[in-house]
Amino acid sequence: MSTIDVVEVQPPALWEAKRTKQRTVVWQEFGLLGIFTDQKPKIKQDGICSQQLLSTTEKSGVMDSVGVPGPEEYEEQHVHEVYEQIASHFSSTRYKPWPIVESFLQSLVPGAIGLDVGCGNGKYLTVNREVFIVGSDRSTNLVKIASQHQPHAAIVADTLSLPHQAGRFDFAISIAVVHHLSTPERRKEAVQEILRCLNAEGKALLYVWALEQKTSRRGWDEGHEQDVMVPWVMKTGKKNPNEDGSMEKTFQRYYHLYRSGELEADIAAVGGKLIDSGYEKDNWWAIFQR
Repeated sequence: MSTIDVVEVQPPALWEAKRTKQRTVVWQEFGLLGIFTDQKPKIKQDGICSQQLLSTTEKSGVMDSVGVPGPEEYEEQHVHEVYEQIASHFSSTRYKPWPIVESFLQSLVPGAIGLDVGCGNGKYLTVNREVFIVGSDRSTNLVKIASQHQPHAAIVADTLSLPHQAGRFDFAISIAVVHHLSTPERRKEAVQEILRCLNAEGKALLYVWALEQKTSRRGWDEGHEQDVMVPWVMKTGKKNPNEDGSMEKTFQRYYHLYRSGELEADIAAVGGKLIDSGYEKDNWWAIFQR
């Protein structure tokens, strides 16, 4: 069970806003392959779509000249590596759809094709069995779990470089994902990447953790630091104790807590058109389109 203690953090001040464009190359034997990607195939392992990140030029923002980690390296350590390790335990706690997400998915027309960006264990893939969803996540271990939700698809992919053709999808959801990106530029880029994938009538639903949680068990509110570390505590069991004999291991995950209006401002900043937005159970949400 996870705890509610948090550690306030300040992302490295020397991070550069610039990020070299990367290509995420994926391959999956879909019947509708042309909708998802026009890239050349890569080897498929364990039934999961493999990923390779390529840069046309040297990566930027990984490590600066004085050795301060850039945002990509920071997120790798404090987000991606953590979820790879806690995937099974995390998945066991994520099974009930959130009401607004469920309502959004149920409102879609039969035959719609969409995305779940940062799908985790894939709990939303089967909410509406009349639509087809391509889930994606950076965690290979979570994608292995999500891929069990047939006939839907789950692939390993980077939120900032989705392997899909532009303008081809009817809808997208991204639930509790973008707040793991550690700079304002990267969070806006994630919104822009989702918008790129939508067709002219397509719409997206985005959820992020809120700063305003004074009535919750966490107690955050206006004036609190927006960049925090949130622990995930996992029991190791008697058969796998830690070196000190304890039977719990704590993993720290980075979160950016959105203040009121910040999500809507990010959507507008990248050219998105807001349809609706609101607050639900310590989260800000927004529905938007191109």
